[in-house]
Amino acid sequence: MTTGVRRRMGVEERRQQLIGVALELFSQRSPDDVSIDEIASAAGISRPLVYHYFPGKLSLYEAALKRAADDLAGRFVEPQEGPLGLRLLRVMRRFFDFVDEHGPGFAALMRGGPAVGSSATNALIDSVRQAAYEQILSHLGVTTPPARLELVVRSWISLAESTALIWLDGRRIPRGELEVQLVRDFAALAAVSAAYDEEMGALMRVMLRDEPGDGPFADLVGRLIALAS
Repeated sequence: MTTGVRRRMGVEERRQQLIGVALELFSQRSPDDVSIDEIASAAGISRPLVYHYFPGKLSLYEAALKRAADDLAGRFVEPQEGPLGLRLLRVMRRFFDFVDEHGPGFAALMRGGPAVGSSATNALIDSVRQAAYEQILSHLGVTTPPARLELVVRSWISLAESTALIWLDGRRIPRGELEVQLVRDFAALAAVSAAYDEEMGALMRVMLRDEPGDGPFADLVGRLIALAS
C-alpha cells in the first residue's frame, strides 16, 4: 500500500496558485469582502505562508488583477477576417464572458476597490483600454488615427465598460441584446462623426462596404431609415 505525499510547490508555482485562488474568490464577492484567511484556507496553507509570498492583500490583489487584465486584453484579439460588425460582435461576446465570470471583481475594480487609485492598478486598467483601442484601430486598418476617430473608439470602450457595470446590477436586459447593441453603438458613434467630417465619412463607407444585409450595422441603418420615413 502506498501513502499519498503532498508535493511541495516551488515559489513561483505557489504564487500562481494563490493568484488563481484569489481570482476565484474575487469572482464571487468583492475583493473588499475577501480576507487573507479565506484565501489561505482555499489554498490549503496557513495565513503566515500567504504573507511569505505576498506582503499583503493589496499586493495579492494587484497580482490577481494583472492576470485578469492580461486575460481581458486578450479577449479583444480577433482575426481580421469577415465583416467588421461580426468581428466586433465576437469581441463583445468574449468581453461579456469575462464580465460574467468575474462580476463582483470587475465591478469592484471599476467602481472602487482595495487597489483602486494605486499607480499599479491604474496602469493595468489603462493597459487593457489601450490594448482594446489598438485592436479596434487594427480592424479599421488605421495606424495613425485622426482625432475624431480616436474620440469615437475611446468613447465606445468607455461605453462598453459602463454598460457592463449596469448589466451586472440586476441583469435586467438579456446579455445577448447588449452585445449586439454595443456593436450598433460603435456604428452610431462613428456615423455621427462621419455626418460632419469628410475623413470619418470615407472611413464609414469602408466600414459598411462589406457588411451583410442581416449584419448588426446594416440592421441599424435600415431601422434608422424606417424611423425617418
